[in-house]
Amino acid sequence: MKICAKNLIITSLMVALGFVLPPLFHLIAAGPVMLPMHIPVLITGLVCGSAYGTLCGVLLPILSCILTGMPTLFPTAISMTLELCAYGFLTGLCFQELSWRLYPSMITAMLAGRVASGIANTFLYGMTNQSYSLQMFIGTAFVTALPGITIQLVLIPAIVAALIKAKLIDKPIARSSI
Repeated sequence: MKICAKNLIITSLMVALGFVLPPLFHLIAAGPVMLPMHIPVLITGLVCGSAYGTLCGVLLPILSCILTGMPTLFPTAISMTLELCAYGFLTGLCFQELSWRLYPSMITAMLAGRVASGIANTFLYGMTNQSYSLQMFIGTAFVTALPGITIQLVLIPAIVAALIKAKLIDKPIARSSI
């Protein structure tokens, strides 16, 4: 991985944003619904690539857990770390390195991240003799999260397009449109 100061700065800003957004949404009891930590990770992967997206995905839930106690380490921060790593890595890989369009990159990452979270939760809950059913997985990963998923699919492409238009980030190569 080639270290780029611009990408480090963007990643740092996204980690900071991901640290600030959740408490704001939790004030109105909308954290699990709006998925505020997911947005900065997805943007980092799309804008900076897979390595920086993965870094953002690792740092956010763990730092937030250590510094604020939110989310709790076990099982939430652990499963969120795997989920957000998948988001950051796959959006960067698909959009930046493989030159996929934005929506297929995001949807692939969002589905794979949810699968990673489901597998992690199955294992982590099983360690404490608690069950984690398919119904629980679908309920939390898709039904409860539907407003957050919708916001991500509307807001993030608009943000990325605005950053490209303002020439604050480079348009990925070999792509005629987002």
